[in-house]
Amino acid sequence: MTDHNSPAGAVGGGQPSGQPGSFGPSQQQPQQAWQGQGQQAPAPQQPQPLPSDAARAQVAAAWVRSTPRAGQAAVPSLPPRETRPQGESKKEKRERERAARKAAYEQKKAEKEQRKRGGTATAATAAATAPAPTPSPTTAAPHPPQHGHQAPAHSSSTMSLRATAAPTAGATAPAAGAAAPGAVTPGAATPGRAAPRPAPARDFDVPKPGGRISGGGRRTHVALRATLLITTCVFALGSCGVMGLVIGKSSGTTTAGLDSSDATRYRLTEFPTEQAAAFAEQYAQLCMTFSPDTSSARRTDLARYASAGVDPDCGWSGEGTSKALSVTWDGTAEKLPEYGDHGRYIGVQVRTDDGTLTTLTVPVYVQNLKTGEGMRVSGDVGQMPLPAAADVPEVDQGDEVVDDSLSTQLQKEVLPGYFEAWGASDATAMARFLTPDATLTATTGLAGRLTGPQIGTVVALVPASAQDTKPYAYDAGQAVQVRVAVDWTDAKGVAVRRAYRMTMVNTAQGWFIKDVRGGVLDAEGGRADGDTDSDTATGTAAPSAGASGSPSPSASASASAAVPSSTAKPAKP
Repeated sequence: MTDHNSPAGAVGGGQPSGQPGSFGPSQQQPQQAWQGQGQQAPAPQQPQPLPSDAARAQVAAAWVRSTPRAGQAAVPSLPPRETRPQGESKKEKRERERAARKAAYEQKKAEKEQRKRGGTATAATAAATAPAPTPSPTTAAPHPPQHGHQAPAHSSSTMSLRATAAPTAGATAPAAGAAAPGAVTPGAATPGRAAPRPAPARDFDVPKPGGRISGGGRRTHVALRATLLITTCVFALGSCGVMGLVIGKSSGTTTAGLDSSDATRYRLTEFPTEQAAAFAEQYAQLCMTFSPDTSSARRTDLARYASAGVDPDCGWSGEGTSKALSVTWDGTAEKLPEYGDHGRYIGVQVRTDDGTLTTLTVPVYVQNLKTGEGMRVSGDVGQMPLPAAADVPEVDQGDEVVDDSLSTQLQKEVLPGYFEAWGASDATAMARFLTPDATLTATTGLAGRLTGPQIGTVVALVPASAQDTKPYAYDAGQAVQVRVAVDWTDAKGVAVRRAYRMTMVNTAQGWFIKDVRGGVLDAEGGRADGDTDSDTATGTAAPSAGASGSPSPSASASASAAVPSSTAKPAKP
């Protein structure tokens, strides 16, 4: 097996010195390298001729090794692997590498200090201060080739790369005039090596990620951190302040702005009107209930309500008897100017046992407006006429169309059986007359309070969609409004008449009831009493000024006797 790395196996070994062989670079490069270092290259020896068969075999082997196969790229030959000297241990290798890194760090630090002092180190100065490279044991000059052959080209290139390694820190150039052989003079270019370009004037270092910015030092770095920290704190405090303002405004109590006109329109006041009205009702009931047998107890009860100057008998002369059956606040509360917001004139309607309806005005004082405590009747009561009655306008029923045949059919076939079951609240019997979607009032009934229904007047109104047909035709599911008057018998055996509004629905099986509501409107309107009766019932409300101005209950009864009790109606609040 042939050793191609030996001088004897080199391709082109039979060629003259200085001539390129069949493969590889010119063999004159090692000689130039020796000349560049100032040393004299050893004299080449004449190569010994090889047998022709061995030379051809070496050429063929080199050709096969350097020629790439089909589909593969040519792989360049690598320099021989560097081997660690046999005598160097791992610890010594680590120490050597650590020393090299430290030397590189010291060199960079010196260059940085030089730039800070106002100048940049030129390449010529660096070359002047750099010592001559010392070949390492592994890159020593090869032995002179035997038999006149030259060493391979890749061995010399490896030695050149190792010879240009970084110099050791702290080494200085020899003095001028006594330069060592092979030293490079500043400004002189080394043969076969391009002169280094000077560094630009505006050079700067890019810091590593997370490192400090060059130029400012530690103070700049600390100031930047402090600025970022203060800015973050300011933003956090501002956000907390804004959130506090927003939450404070949203949690605050807000009230609607109402003026005096709105308060009057909606009857808004701080005065406890309902409590004062209940207090006035109790006092009016005691005032309108009197008898000679209970005069002493009545006077004691009245004294608990009234102030010191109020009539202790509430206007009663000590003669006659009366009993108040019902007392109701009529909804009026006039402001008492002498007490401001603490006093009101309360209107009360009293129904006595003789059927008389009387309206009394009671002045009430309240000490505590928030709790309603400290109430007193602060003056004598006054009797007032009933509220004036107005004329009811007539209802226009000219557009209504009545189906007489349907009214007669409902009066005889449907309504009698339904009202019989409805009065007794018989659910089984009512189910035969009701629609599936009947209302609650139509399915509940009167629970036996009224019995014996007699169907009176029945008015069935024709819908607008069926008024153009004669006779009237109703579609399936069409609803008709019906007004019914029914005569009942109450629990005492008294006959009473009641009116109802009903909704009837037409189906394929006949007419069924969907809804029942009480009350029927009077289309005639007007008034049932005469003009003379209305004149006696009208008047202006004015409280009594004192005990002498308040009429006695007997006089009140005679004054209200002019109005028939059957037509007297309390006013709505």
